[in-house]
Amino acid sequence: MAEPADVHFLEQAASLKPPASPRAPGPLGDEECLRLFDAQLGSRHLDLAARWLRARDRGYYTIGSSGHEGNAAVAAALRPDDPALLHYRSGAFFLERARQAGEADPLRDVLLGVVAAAEDPIAGGRHKVFGSRRLHVIPQTSTIASHLPRALGVAFAIERSARLGVASPWPRDAVAVCSFGDASANHSTAAGAINAAVNCGFQGLPMPLLLVCEDNGIGISVRTPPGWIEAAYGSRPGLAYFPADGGDLEDACAASRRAAGWVREHRRPAFLHLRCVRLMGHAGSDVESAYRTPAEIAADLAADPLLRTARLLVDRGIATADEIVRLYEAKRRAVIRRAEQVEDAPRLASAAEVAAPIRYRVPGPRDRAEAPGGGERVTLAQAINGTLAGLLDERPGMVVFGEDVARKGGVYGVTRGLARRAGAARVFDTLLDEQSVLGLALGFGVAGMLPVPEIQYLAYLHNAADQIRGEAATLPFFSAGRYRNPMVVRIAAYAYQKGFGGHFHNDNAVAALRDVPGLVIASPARPDDAAGMLRACADAAERDGRICAFLEPIALYHARDLYEEGDGGWLAPAGGTVPLGRGRTYGDGRDLTIVTFANGLRMSLRAARRLRAGGVRCRVLDLRWLAPLPVDDLLREARATGAVLVADETRRTGGVSEGVLAALADAGFDGRAARVASEDSFIPLGDAAARVLLSEDAVAGAAGRLLGRPL
Repeated sequence: MAEPADVHFLEQAASLKPPASPRAPGPLGDEECLRLFDAQLGSRHLDLAARWLRARDRGYYTIGSSGHEGNAAVAAALRPDDPALLHYRSGAFFLERARQAGEADPLRDVLLGVVAAAEDPIAGGRHKVFGSRRLHVIPQTSTIASHLPRALGVAFAIERSARLGVASPWPRDAVAVCSFGDASANHSTAAGAINAAVNCGFQGLPMPLLLVCEDNGIGISVRTPPGWIEAAYGSRPGLAYFPADGGDLEDACAASRRAAGWVREHRRPAFLHLRCVRLMGHAGSDVESAYRTPAEIAADLAADPLLRTARLLVDRGIATADEIVRLYEAKRRAVIRRAEQVEDAPRLASAAEVAAPIRYRVPGPRDRAEAPGGGERVTLAQAINGTLAGLLDERPGMVVFGEDVARKGGVYGVTRGLARRAGAARVFDTLLDEQSVLGLALGFGVAGMLPVPEIQYLAYLHNAADQIRGEAATLPFFSAGRYRNPMVVRIAAYAYQKGFGGHFHNDNAVAALRDVPGLVIASPARPDDAAGMLRACADAAERDGRICAFLEPIALYHARDLYEEGDGGWLAPAGGTVPLGRGRTYGDGRDLTIVTFANGLRMSLRAARRLRAGGVRCRVLDLRWLAPLPVDDLLREARATGAVLVADETRRTGGVSEGVLAALADAGFDGRAARVASEDSFIPLGDAAARVLLSEDAVAGAAGRLLGRPL
């Protein structure tokens, strides 16, 4: 079925008449007008081809850019080495950027993404995205503003990397550009990122960020109140505002040049407001007539930016109506020819191929040996502090930041002294906004640096978990490893603060992290492990681009003793190496294997001593890594005793024990297995916390029941 936008353009373009006297030249030369019109035509026909492919059951993506082709003007106002984070209606921007950089065949590249071809040069068939490392276009999926915190981080990293003398993909005077729709501008993620950008500017920190809101007045079917974007952002202190008619190529170009120039000169954020229309609905499956009147749809067709550019060309005498139609149809043939060439291109053929960019690189059995640590015996907090200091000394591209990490040295003193040691440019405090903290990390990561952000408490992570799930973890996946955003996210985690602080300072929910493909989750309990695991995470981040979550048990930060007061059993030298995905075994008992981690290790070692007094010989396996799980170590220790008890301080539902028992079942373990875990409850204030958390008594009791020896 013919698309109304296609039919309408051809009818109206063919009837264009030149004025009695040609329109006076504007800010664009004739050749530039034709070049930008070519990008707009390419974008429109990519949309039409995507629907043609879908009708043939060869294409899988039909969200298009029709009506937004004015964003070609934004690309024209920028340089090819300005990093760009584009939303999904940025076809004309991408094509103009490709022309600027001399890209061979961007039309084919986009179509390869539409058909999910394995040779797609950015995502490798995993998603249709606008992205290219050569074009400095950082790929985003169908995000709803979740890329804005990363854009904030990219803009911040442009200047900070230069200040630190660290190599960056972008020149020091680059401008980061981020595009999004009017509906996305209302998302809390967008509001937080824009607020953080303005706050940086207010403090005098360089923030060369160009925010481009392409306002078509509707988000799928929900209308944006007329005038809302201008009211919300048009007079905000610290945010320069540049309005433009996105359908008027000359006006869009003039405003885009002013906005980009302002940001490049002043190194402050600006908001470019492009008024657009949306043609052909939200996507191919969207029936606009169900929620829009015929008059509304007709008004958008009349405001088609392609038609308005065609009228500009005719009015200025650059092209005739016949020439416009010939250009339009020639572009259609070029795009369809490429669509026919790629429609049967090979797809990803196996699970291994799909997951290749995020597959764990786990050391083999010969890498299990751990170098013994030496030197002063320290606490967990001291081990982390000393390791961070050493890493900062060794790695000039490493930065440590978060809420209260610099001047105060962290809520628990874990980062004390680091700012004095490494300087304020490398260890610094941030806003109290976890999305912005992780957005900075995302920016530093793609800039080639090693960010080590801190999330003050595990409960606070949930405010911003999508920055790890939807942005950090997906970038290597949807760029086939061409883009990486390495980071080590330190998180003060778990419970057992003796009732202090309630839920938000005692959170034992890790399911949101364990569910993220490719994420490394480290959970050290002892000082020596913490030091070695932190180094392993830093290595994996720098070497493989890994995103690592480093969960630090708050209750063990300053622990010194294991069995009795004064025994110093929890102190250890902060040395040695800890291979990724390898556990650590304590004891060699033949009756029972207790599998645990974090606070559970201390409880399990104490419970094992009690069990030994009753004649039960245990070994305790500290998983240390929650992802990837040390499955080989788990199976070895489970088979050594034939009986496994999982002591899990997280919740029964969504907790770590589910994965451990599943791994045993998958491997055909036929021994006895049970688990004991914290309750499916939030953690209350005061003594009531003990009613819902795993305890030493619970571990010992569960062990006795499993072995049929009640204690």
